[in-house]
Amino acid sequence: FFFVMRLTAELIERVPQFTNPLKDRELDLRGNKISQIENIGITEDAFDTIDFSDNEITKLENFPLFTRLKTVIAHNNRLCRIAPGLGKVLPNLDTLAMHNNHFKELEELEPLSDLPNLLRLSLCDNLVTKKLNYRLYVIAKCPKLKHLDFRKVKPRERKQAEEMFGAATKEKEAAKTFVPGGDVVAEGGMLTEEEQQKIMQQIEAATSYEEIQKLEERLLAGTGQ
Repeated sequence: FFFVMRLTAELIERVPQFTNPLKDRELDLRGNKISQIENIGITEDAFDTIDFSDNEITKLENFPLFTRLKTVIAHNNRLCRIAPGLGKVLPNLDTLAMHNNHFKELEELEPLSDLPNLLRLSLCDNLVTKKLNYRLYVIAKCPKLKHLDFRKVKPRERKQAEEMFGAATKEKEAAKTFVPGGDVVAEGGMLTEEEQQKIMQQIEAATSYEEIQKLEERLLAGTGQ
C-alpha cells in the first residue's frame, strides 16, 4: 500500500512555477505521489514545459487543448498507456521524455503517431526498448522525429522504418508479430551511452534544482556539453 495524492487546483497553485534554463515557463509537479493527470486545465495553457516526474501516474491523458505546451517530462512514474488523439489537444508538443516507466509492448506506443510535431522522444529504461525493431517502429510512427533516446534519427533508419512499417496494415501486423529482419541500427547519435550514463550520474549527484534542470536539458538536447 502506498499513499497517493490528487492533482488538485490547490496543489498546482503551490508547486514551483519558474522560467527554466531554456527560457521556457515551467510547471514543476515532481514528487507529489500523483496517480492521475487531472485538473491541469486550470493552468490556462500558461506553460511551455510541465514536469510530472517522480509520481505514480499510469496513463498520459486528460489534457485540455494546450497550444503553448511544447515539452512534457514524466520520468519515474508507472506509465504504460498513452491516450489516443493526444495530438489534437497538444498540437505543438515537440519533446516527450518518459524514462523508467512501465511501457512493455510496441502496441502501447501506437498513440505516439497522433503527435504531429514530435521531434524528441526518450523512453530509456522502459522494457519496450528491448523489443525487436523498437527503434524502427517508433520512427515509423513519428515521421518528424529527430532524436530517439538521445540518438539522432538517421536517414537510413527512416528508410528502413518506412519499408518495414510504412503501410497501415503492415504496422498493425508487425506490432503484433515482431517479424524479424530489421535489426536496430547501432550507429551512434549525438550522445554515446557512456555520455548518457555520465550525465545521469551527475543528475543524481546534483545539489540544486537549477543544476538538475541544466543537466536534463543537455540530455534532451542530445549534447554532452
